[in-house]
Amino acid sequence: MAEAVFRAAIVDDEPAAREAIATLLRGDSSITVVAEASNGNEAVAVIRRERPDLVFLDVQMPDLDGFQVLEALAEDVPRGVVFVTAHDEHALRAFDVHALDYLLKPFGKARFKASVTRAVERLLAHEALSQQRARAAGATALPPDSGTAGELAAASEPADRPRRIGIRHGTKTTILAHDAIDWVEACGDYVRLHCGDVSHLVSESMNNLEKRLDSTLFLRVHRSILVHLRRVQELHRDGDGSGAVVLESGIRLRVARGRWDALEAALGLTRF
Repeated sequence: MAEAVFRAAIVDDEPAAREAIATLLRGDSSITVVAEASNGNEAVAVIRRERPDLVFLDVQMPDLDGFQVLEALAEDVPRGVVFVTAHDEHALRAFDVHALDYLLKPFGKARFKASVTRAVERLLAHEALSQQRARAAGATALPPDSGTAGELAAASEPADRPRRIGIRHGTKTTILAHDAIDWVEACGDYVRLHCGDVSHLVSESMNNLEKRLDSTLFLRVHRSILVHLRRVQELHRDGDGSGAVVLESGIRLRVARGRWDALEAALGLTRF
């Protein structure tokens, strides 16, 4: 089988930095550069237009920083994100948003090559699992996580609204009751199920997972967030119509302006 060629975008406000990355990528036959951007707003536009598989993303830029770019992209975030920056203080946050790597400037050829190799391996694994999912009707694949591949399987009772979810890791299946899930966030092509101190990364779209979960328990409060209604402890609505919910655990989650009526109705609020 021919080697896959993945499409990449380079986002950095420094022309020299963009050129350095582009030059290094010319030596890699598995990646082709399809777009560049010099600021946050331009990055959002070109990524939505070109739909790259991978983006090399600076953190500090005009208009929007790297994290704000990902937030603005929401469900359009590429499958692979590698942060490239001169600032090391954002590393933990980068991996919180599931970046594949965090490259500190200046970096050498060996470090860059290792980062690209890791990114390509993850993208190839994602493609292989997507093909497996397409072949296995009704099975939803889970990408490699800590070196283990698995898949998400929904029980069949009741139809289309299982009370439990099975997450398979090889021969092992972790059974999750719907009530064990506190909230769900979209992460590019994946969703992450947050269950107390544990989370599970699943290769599934938010729309499909929303259909599988019990609609009496879960509500979409933002395009990238599903929340367990019984976990909601506080509502915080700002003057501009935006706001957040606070869960019993103290986690604060965004609520879209247009979702407040549905949220209050679903919670069955009686105001005093």
